[in-house]
Amino acid sequence: MKSSILRLAGVLAFVIVGFAAQAQNSRQYIRENIDEWGQCSNVAITRTNGDVAIYGSNGWAASQVPSGMTAAFRDLHDREKTLKDIVLTEDGSWLILWGGNGYNSEGLTSSLSNKLRQFNDDREELTSVAFNDAGEWAIVGVSHIAASSDAIQDWLLSGLDDYGTLWSVHMTDDSMIAVYENGYKFLGDVPESMKDALRNTDLNVYRAKFAGQSWFFADRNGNYQYNM
Repeated sequence: MKSSILRLAGVLAFVIVGFAAQAQNSRQYIRENIDEWGQCSNVAITRTNGDVAIYGSNGWAASQVPSGMTAAFRDLHDREKTLKDIVLTEDGSWLILWGGNGYNSEGLTSSLSNKLRQFNDDREELTSVAFNDAGEWAIVGVSHIAASSDAIQDWLLSGLDDYGTLWSVHMTDDSMIAVYENGYKFLGDVPESMKDALRNTDLNVYRAKFAGQSWFFADRNGNYQYNM
């Protein structure tokens, strides 16, 4: 059984030696697309399981991702749906958040699926979804925040007084970053180079993603910085 972020945070270091070439190859493809676009609003990057980047309302590029995710991107592009958030885990679970609260997904836990359906039925506008292969998750809506455990929800809510509105969340199996209107919260093995870049950037960062020591962040307009 995989362990909780909150149990692992600050005490677990990973040594990854086997998949550097694969990650570099897939990231090279999305780096080339991002540089050609000149903007990028969001990515989903992994150590071992492919990478995705999106720009504009529904432009996208993906490499080495599950076939169902690629098919969903093509369908959403053809239907002119606005892409908002994307998640891809090391084990191949994925989600594409689009429109107000629409989503396509594969491999979600029943608790996350049930909460997403509830928010969909309640017409709650969603801005961010995060989950990992340990079964932990968080959902950020315009009016509500939900998480797989009280510990994660309390950690997210505790930043509201200091940093204002919660905009987005990203998590791995051992780490988490929360992006607020006026600051950030970090938990676990978040890259120090990313923390330094966030502290020094002039961007009004809306989303932040990382995998291992690679990272990306962007504002609402698709202005970005990355180290991939």
